[in-house]
Amino acid sequence: MGIPYEIKSLVAYPVAVFGSGVSGRAVMDLLRHHNISFLSFDERGGENDRHSFNSSDAHEHPLVIYSPGFSQDHIWLKTARNEGCLCLGEIDFASLFWKGQVVAITGTNGKTTLTELISFTLKRQGTDAIAVGNNGFPFSRLHDLKATEQKVAVCEVSSFQAESIHYFKSDVLIWTNFTEDHLDRYENCQNYFSAKWNLVKSLRNSSFVAGESVAKAAEKFDYQMPQFVEIVAESGRLAWRLPYDSAFATHPQRNNLQLALSYWQREGYSKTILKDAVVRFPSRRHRLKKIAVINDVNFWNDSKATNFAATYAALKQFDKPVIWIGGGLSKGGDIKNFARKVAGKVKSAYLIGETAEEIAAGFNEKNTPVDKCKTMQDAVFSAFYKAEANDIILLSPGFSSLDMYDNYNQRGTSFENVVMRLKMPLNIK
Repeated sequence: MGIPYEIKSLVAYPVAVFGSGVSGRAVMDLLRHHNISFLSFDERGGENDRHSFNSSDAHEHPLVIYSPGFSQDHIWLKTARNEGCLCLGEIDFASLFWKGQVVAITGTNGKTTLTELISFTLKRQGTDAIAVGNNGFPFSRLHDLKATEQKVAVCEVSSFQAESIHYFKSDVLIWTNFTEDHLDRYENCQNYFSAKWNLVKSLRNSSFVAGESVAKAAEKFDYQMPQFVEIVAESGRLAWRLPYDSAFATHPQRNNLQLALSYWQREGYSKTILKDAVVRFPSRRHRLKKIAVINDVNFWNDSKATNFAATYAALKQFDKPVIWIGGGLSKGGDIKNFARKVAGKVKSAYLIGETAEEIAAGFNEKNTPVDKCKTMQDAVFSAFYKAEANDIILLSPGFSSLDMYDNYNQRGTSFENVVMRLKMPLNIK
């Protein structure tokens, strides 16, 4: 397709791309594909990036495309808007070039797995579907696909992406759950909810499935859920048995599978295809999974748990207190209260990252043994040497990884590598 009319007059000038990470590079590829000139701006970028943006730059770049990492009060975005620039997030910009259907999936926990399941299942029934968005594969990456009218983009949308959407529209919305998160970016939970609510306002069709916690939050914050929404209770049970190692065997993914089933049935698709897809669906790494047993000590990796609710959910899966490895970069919220709440599920704790001190203070109030560790190796080795037979050592941090690692994948891999070192003869107790 050609240049969308909404931006046609603006791309006569070079486009300013804010951020040269994964999203920014995808935007640049899309622009190159359409022979649109651009300049990239990134405060910490490489030699090809400009490291500042001011009013004179804004006059030269009436269209600005920015990565999700840019908050709405970033000085560059404020400058651009004050000078009359049109500022679009990556997902908003990419949607202008997409002519196929969009299934939008959002929520606090489990949305990546659900996005990939829906895409996987649609493919198994013959629909040309692609999982994109916040799962690490930007919407802009679809720039070179042909005949997109016949395709479905299953798009994971974070609050950072949803907070400023203007052109992005979806045919279906699945909102999995809502709990406290990202309070380092939002003033309060209502603002966080409001960011996601933009997806409800942008629905093209009356196809909306939401978890029970979303409905409760809407009522609390005085948002009127549309009449056509289907609310799925968290206490609902599946009519079939899941494999023990299924990605959907534990909360919150079991609840998210209920949402997938509701969506699937609303669309009139075969339940048999969904059931078969769930059995065959490959589990992603770093979600709650046993990775090793060494000297009768069980090691579980849940590095994907980057918020309080995810860690609560992981701890509930065990019938006895665990040896917990947690901590990281704060995303806001009451850290000491979080520690008090989980203390009853924790036999002892080994804390990493910048929140270690605050978490320790909460555990100390509950007389839970705690050690503050400088590295993942320190935490794993210390936990293992004090563990007893049949103990569970669980990495489920509850916080962002960005104070020590590039992402939760790197953190989870670090944990697994250290655990594997324990199998070496010199390290076994």
